[in-house]
Amino acid sequence: MAVPEAFAGRLALPAVAAPLFLVSGPDLVVETCRAGVVGTFPALNQRDTPGLTGWLEEIAARLEPHPGAAPFGVNLIVHRSNQRLQADLAQVVAHRVPLVITSLGAVREVVEAVHGYGGLVFHDVINMRHAAKAAEAGVDGLIAVCAGAGGHAGTLSPFAFLPELRSMFSGTLLLGGGIGHGRQVAAARLLGADLAYIGTRFIATRESLASPDYKRMVLDARANDIVYTAAISGVKGNFLRQSLSAAGLNPERLAEQEALNLTEHEKRPWKNIWSAGQGVGAIDDLPGTEALCARLAAEYREAAGAL
Repeated sequence: MAVPEAFAGRLALPAVAAPLFLVSGPDLVVETCRAGVVGTFPALNQRDTPGLTGWLEEIAARLEPHPGAAPFGVNLIVHRSNQRLQADLAQVVAHRVPLVITSLGAVREVVEAVHGYGGLVFHDVINMRHAAKAAEAGVDGLIAVCAGAGGHAGTLSPFAFLPELRSMFSGTLLLGGGIGHGRQVAAARLLGADLAYIGTRFIATRESLASPDYKRMVLDARANDIVYTAAISGVKGNFLRQSLSAAGLNPERLAEQEALNLTEHEKRPWKNIWSAGQGVGAIDDLPGTEALCARLAAEYREAAGAL
């Protein structure tokens, strides 16, 4: 296993709080890191690059009095449709962000830019073809986004995917997909992951930027309320059935819908179409992030001890 040296002694739980579109912001990131879990956010959660710069400066300033806190990271969409990539990357480099999570494309130039100041790059993958390209680009970690994960996700079982990844990659492996309890973090480690990748559970926290309606929908939803479709962004992902219906879409006929573009922030036709993973059925409260992380860590220790 290969937990990055930069994380050593700084994690209360071997986990990364995934970057959540329209949900992760400075409060969630700072509280997560202070609680000993890597906190991240998507660069596109800010409307423009100056806004991203403001968030980077705020997060760094708020974490400075806590040198033992977990590192934080930024998610960059590495796809030609993201016209902000170069400007956002320049700010990530200027602020020496400890971790960059790349999505929708693994580009060696991006990896080299982050490595140039000593940062780490993790890349999310849903199949071996994507994983091979990311490894070739020189990333430090691969995030196995398996069946049941929120947002853009794959369909592979972690029992099948993780061993294949480890057979061709010696770096850090992360596992995402339905993880929301400390027992599941322990299970991810037992399967061969170095770190768990937790997303949906952090939507239902007091610090998340999710609207009250979004949080309530997560609390009320069950696994069969999650719809896997490419109709929203052109890339297959998991979304809450109730939000699709509220947006005027027929969840049973999504293949006929015109794909929307998540990067066109000014139009925002997707802002009330909400993603979540199949783990929603186990979420029944709205804790503060610090309390949630402490609970997850205690559950993890109990499960690891039992094993």
